[in-house]
This record gives sequence, structure tokens and C-alpha cells, in this order.
Amino acid sequence: MEQNPKSVRMWIITCLLFIFGQAMENDRDFRMCGTWRHGNASRNLKYDLKTGCKEIEISANESTLSIQGSITAKCTKTSSIPLESNPLQNQSRFCVFWEPLLDLLIVEVNGKNHTLCESHGLQGNCCTDLSHKNQENAALYGIVNGSIHGDIIRYDVMEVYRFRGDTINCKEKFCDEASQKHSGANMIEDVVMKSNKIGRVDLPCAQSTIIEMEEGFTGLNFTLPAPRNVAPNMIPSVYLPSSLKTQSRIKSKVVCTYYKDKSLFQRGSSDVVLLDDIVGLSVENEIIKNLPEPVRITFHHSALPPKHSRSCVSWDTRQDNEVTWRNDGCKTVEIHNTETECHCNHLTYFAILVQVEQKATVRHLQALTFITAVGCAVSLVSCLVLFYWLCKRRVKKIQISLVHRGLVVAIFLLCLFFILTGTLANVGNEIVCKITGSLLHYALLSTLCWMAMEVFHTFLLIRKVFTSTLPTWIFYLVGFGLPVLLVGILLLIEDVYGKRKIVPSDDVNNPYYMCWMLENDKSLLAHYIINVGLLAVVVSSGAVMLFLVVREIHNRPDWKKIHVAFLSIWGLTCLFGTTWGLGFLDFGPMSETVLFLFCIINSLQGFFLMLRYYALERMKNKDGSISDGSSSGSSKQHMLQTHEKS
Repeated sequence: MEQNPKSVRMWIITCLLFIFGQAMENDRDFRMCGTWRHGNASRNLKYDLKTGCKEIEISANESTLSIQGSITAKCTKTSSIPLESNPLQNQSRFCVFWEPLLDLLIVEVNGKNHTLCESHGLQGNCCTDLSHKNQENAALYGIVNGSIHGDIIRYDVMEVYRFRGDTINCKEKFCDEASQKHSGANMIEDVVMKSNKIGRVDLPCAQSTIIEMEEGFTGLNFTLPAPRNVAPNMIPSVYLPSSLKTQSRIKSKVVCTYYKDKSLFQRGSSDVVLLDDIVGLSVENEIIKNLPEPVRITFHHSALPPKHSRSCVSWDTRQDNEVTWRNDGCKTVEIHNTETECHCNHLTYFAILVQVEQKATVRHLQALTFITAVGCAVSLVSCLVLFYWLCKRRVKKIQISLVHRGLVVAIFLLCLFFILTGTLANVGNEIVCKITGSLLHYALLSTLCWMAMEVFHTFLLIRKVFTSTLPTWIFYLVGFGLPVLLVGILLLIEDVYGKRKIVPSDDVNNPYYMCWMLENDKSLLAHYIINVGLLAVVVSSGAVMLFLVVREIHNRPDWKKIHVAFLSIWGLTCLFGTTWGLGFLDFGPMSETVLFLFCIINSLQGFFLMLRYYALERMKNKDGSISDGSSSGSSKQHMLQTHEKS
């Protein structure tokens, strides 16, 4: 159906008028602009301002632009300002700005500002919501294209414009408007900064302190202003370092704002809770970041349950379109269960975020850490004894003995770096932790690679695939060389190794730190491709090889002896890395049991291998046989009836 163009235009105009009307209604400031048509003679700006809330009159004639009326809270001024004149110019652009909350009145003529009433703090009751009073008095000289907030009132020449006002509580209205806008916190700090006041500034939604830093500023420690309904001992305190004062400015103003109401900083996630106290810090006309000495904000709060973690977060509303609380640039110092200190190297809005549901915690972390540390210590000693025994024996040059020694060295390094990683994470710097994390990862990969080499070498011995043995350097290249290549690639990528935080589910406020792979997308991808991928290969190939060995020897007379069967299978299980397969079973109702078994068995792997070598050596001595004494070698002797000569 064809529409009437005139009706379409009317509909568009109606929508625009509605939008402009809503903007004018919600805008707390008054802005009236126009073009002053005047003569070529000298001109001046005349004003006569009084307190009250009646009306303001903006008028113009051939030589004078006049502002007069009763709309101010404290300002009473009468004067005249001469304006620059140009004989060739017969009109001037002007705007009148009225900010009732600040009691600030500014007139701009041809781009030059004239402050008629200066701000002297934030006003409680003020005159606002100025509305135009209709009148007809066209003239030769006056105001052309008069507008309010960009919306044209009259296009023709008008001599006088009058606006009536209403008295309201400006502070309450301002807080209501700020709470409805994304940039509400910025609005509060901006208006506090413009209040032209030093010291305390109160609003219903926030309490601010304005501090002036002068030359020689050495830092300042102070407590924020407290609302009437908050106990003084629960108010946050702030320390401003001397590095906050830049050398480029003689004086700088710092606005420190305390928000007890978090409605300006809501977030939608249900598994976290933002504590009520929020502190905003900003410096006039400056963006502060990467401070050499951090700002310290001390928050006081009620005691948190043991399973709830807390962390210092910040939100830069000037950069984020949505509420995004981040840990970047802030360090959390838990002084007490009711007191938390935030050390931050930038200025913005700061708060304490409490994690309610821990989704990334480890069960029984303290017990598991203790068990693993003890097991690794026992394996360290066992690996030293076993390595000495393998080197001392007359068969030390046989290839299978060399392969065993490579695995023993790898397990020794893995246990050593695992014991050191927790200590170095707490006392070392980032570089030390990065190096330790990469060495621990190298030892883990080397252990898995040597287990894969044990599987491959046993396969060669059982199946006699080759008539001659492979060069030993091939095994060492894979066992020690391949992990060097993989770890070197990850070091080049960067942000893969560093200090890793592991949170226990029973005490989230005391996390365990270790030097390992970080929690980010790159590290996670490397973990699944390299660690999990290599582990899956080792466990699957080891399980297949274990099955083949058992099938080959199940009819042997020696197999009837229970202790021989147990030691052989258990030793080969550790040797081939199939015990690491318990890591894939950490789910379901038996997950906790599996987790403890995984830590106990794999941390004691060096001890189990040494124990098996010793037991089999004693049995061979009783039988008067001579063998390598190794798992695979003894497997050949007891299971395959073949002997290796010394």
C-alpha cells in the first residue's frame, strides 16, 4: 500500500521530537544556544544573577547580550564584560551552560568561555528542569535559531527567551541518573573533580575525598570518608605512593571515591559475589598505569567461609562496555579473614570479588602434596642406588642396561624438579619459575619417552624383529633429545611456563603455587597435544606390550610361583608406564581413590623398580643364574628362557 509522503514526514518528526524530549527530560544540565544578530559597534556581555528558582532571561539587542534572573543556589553577581568586536561581523555564535548541581554558569561567545558563576562544591537543593516560556516579540536585532540541547525552538529573530525552573534535590536526582547509565561511576568522579573543592565531597551514592598533590609529594595514607550508617572501622583506607605525582605538573588533583552501594557495578555471574565496598581512584586529566610503587587499598569485611576465595579486581569503565572485573595489575594480600589489602599498579575502580562455587579446585590438595613429596624423596634415593647398581655390574655395556639407566635418570630428574617446584615458586622470581617449570616439563616428557623406548626395546627382544641391535644413540636421541625440542618450541612461544596457582577445595584462601605450565589457551593446547597425547601413546603401547609378554610366558613353570608372577607383572607395569593410565580414570564415584593411587604409585615408581631389581636378583642368585637383572632382561630369563652374557 502506498503511503502518503506527508504522513511519513510527520511520523518521523513526531519520533524525533519524542527522542529529543526524552533526552531533555533526563539531562540534568541546561544548554541554550543560538546566533546573536547585532550591529557593528562595540558589544558587551551583561549579567545580573540572583539566588532562588524563578526564571532566567536570555536576551540580546544591537550591542548587548544579557543574562539575568534568579536560578542560582549561592551565586549573586552583577557585572558587564566587554567583548571583542569586529566591524565586519554582524552576528556571533553563543551558548549558555547551566549546571545546577555545581551552581556553575558559563557563557560561550564565539568559542571563548566566560564563567559567570564558579563552582563552590555540590549543591543539595538547586534550580533545574528549566522549561521554555512561549512568547512572541520578533525584532531586527536579537537571537536567531535559538535551541535547547540542539533542538531548535525558533528560527526567526527573537529578542528575549525566558525559562522557568523547579527546585529539586540535585544530589539525589544526579545519583538516580548515574545509577541508570553504564558510565555512572565516571559521571560521579567527573562532577566531583569539577566541584572545585579540596577535601570531602558527599553524595547520596558516594563519598569522595579530593587531595591536591603538590611538588615534593612523598605519599599519603588516609581513610576514606564514611557514610553515616557505616562503622568507622569498616571503612577502606588508601595509600597513595609518591610516584603518583608526575613531574610534568606542579599540582595534581586525586579523587578518591567510596561507593557503599554496588548498584553502579553490577555483574551477572552467579558463582561470584562482589563485596559492597568499592573504591574509585583517578587523577585529574591523566591515565595512571604501571606505577613503580603500587597503590594500596585496605578493605574491611565480614569473615568469609573457608571454602570461599577472595581476590582483588579492577574495572576500567572507560574501556569496557560491559562490567568486566579483572585481576590484571592487582595483587591480593590476605592480612586477616576480615581484612584484605589490594596492591595495584594503576588507577580505576577496585573491589573484592568472592568466589562462591569453586570450579577449579583440587580435592585433598595438602594430603596429595605431602604424599607425592614423600614418594618423590624415596624415589630419588632409590634411583641413585639403582643407577649405581646398574653402572657397577659387569653387564653395564649391554644395550638393555643402557636403556634402563636412561629411564632411571629421567625419573630422578622428574622427582627432583617436582620437589623443588613448590619452593622455587614461593621464593624465586618469574624468570626462575619459568626456567623451573620448563625443566619439570622436560623431565616429565623425558620419563614418558624413555618408557616408550623400554616398550620398543622389549618388543625387539621378544619378537627378534632385527637380527642386530639398533645403535644406542637412537634411544638416547628420543629419550633426551625429543623433549628438548618440544620444550624449546614452547619456550619460543612464550607465556607457557610460569607460576601456576592450584586452589584446594577445603581451604581456598591458601593456594599452592608451583612452577609449571600456566592457565591460558596456549598452555592448555600444548598440554593436550604434547602431554596427554604422549601419555596416551605410552599407556596404550605399554598395555599392549604387557599383554604380549604375559601371553608368551603364561605356560612357564616359573610362572606358577605367585611371587615371581607378581614381581614380573608389577615391574613391567611400572617400566612400561601403564600406571600413568590411572590419570585417565579420575572421574565418577571412585575418582578420589584413583587420585590417591595415582600419586602414590607414580611418585614411588623409582622405589618399585629398585625393589623389583633387588628381589629378582636374589632369586637369580639362588638359582645360580647370571642375567642383566633388569626388568626386560629378567623377563627374558624367567619368561623366555634366553640369557644375556656378561
